[in-house]
Amino acid sequence: MSMDEGDAPDDGDGDGPEAERGFIRDGDFRSGFGQELSAVLDMVSWEAGHDFKRLFAEFKTQVSQSVNKEESLRSIIRKQLFHQIKSAKLAPDGAGVFPADLSWLDTIREQLLYQGLVEAVNSTVVSHDSLPISVTQIGVAIVSYNATTGVFSQRLFRKEMAAQVDGLAEAIAFIQKRQARSGAGRRDELSTLARRGIRTYAERAILLERATAEWRMGYGNPFAPELLSGSGYTSLLTVSLGLLRNLLEKHPKFVFVSDSLHDIGLLTLGNALNVGEYLILDTVEADSLRIVDRWDYENRGQNEARQFVRECGPLVLRGLFRASDNAPPYLFYAHREHVHLAAHVALADSILRSERGFPMLLDVAEVACRGAFGAEGFMGLMHDAYTHAGAKFHYLRAHKRRR
Repeated sequence: MSMDEGDAPDDGDGDGPEAERGFIRDGDFRSGFGQELSAVLDMVSWEAGHDFKRLFAEFKTQVSQSVNKEESLRSIIRKQLFHQIKSAKLAPDGAGVFPADLSWLDTIREQLLYQGLVEAVNSTVVSHDSLPISVTQIGVAIVSYNATTGVFSQRLFRKEMAAQVDGLAEAIAFIQKRQARSGAGRRDELSTLARRGIRTYAERAILLERATAEWRMGYGNPFAPELLSGSGYTSLLTVSLGLLRNLLEKHPKFVFVSDSLHDIGLLTLGNALNVGEYLILDTVEADSLRIVDRWDYENRGQNEARQFVRECGPLVLRGLFRASDNAPPYLFYAHREHVHLAAHVALADSILRSERGFPMLLDVAEVACRGAFGAEGFMGLMHDAYTHAGAKFHYLRAHKRRR
């Protein structure tokens, strides 16, 4: 099972696989940058040294013009577009913009959050990839404002050579195998499965099976692309769809929030929200179907995924909220039966830090993961292991790309 092009996104914002790429035309470049490519590539036009006074004036002018245009667009969205969202073709019942009830926010903080009745799950992953071995460590934490409920970890040791290579022919075959895995334009699907697919599944499984609070909070899109595709692994697809069904049936009081919003259209809508407002936009059905349709599944995988999305996609609503003037809007996902209370739970926790405007519990869970399973401790163990194995330290050198 493989994807048509590229890798599924890691942002969890529900955008699905990256859009198909095409060539940029002269008009596209001219429209985006306001000048011709030929002028940019003419080295005579490049400045020598720095004229900071002139640079500051240019930056000030360009930024001011762009901000003013964005504020004008924001005004039009608020006055003319928001009221049309309720009647949009794919809009679910109850779609639209809502101001948070301040009394609800206070009650949620005092009676849910601070009483430990909301538990959040987040994770971290660290990995080491060398010629002899690749190691991936996944750590997941459950936290509430009462305590850290639990931390869980799993390590995957990938050893390509199951036995000693015997002879030149086997050595050449093994080199070709590695080259096929890591050649230009290819992705290492087993590494992607370990770092993202299993990690994403583990977050939701622990949220479902190990959390005990009335409300559950997770990161990203509950119907993550890694799960709807199985990350290229049919067995993971099967258990993922079953897990998500159980989450919807057994614990519908959940809210998932993503802090990585790359859909500029959604970001534009969210930017038009006032502080303390939330927008219920649509269900995850249409977006999830686009993800499913982009993958080439084995056997009956695509039919199973599509049937799941058709049945369960309408139960999960997607929206945006804004907790602070100093922070961007964030995407949230909730069961349609509890979507308004879920939005208030996310807002009540996000308002606690106005500079971030993101649920603090999710950040606390991430910190707990990094404290228990961070890169420093992990690499310390790897160094010790190589030392005891009598290996050269060149295996620890990371392969870095130019940025």
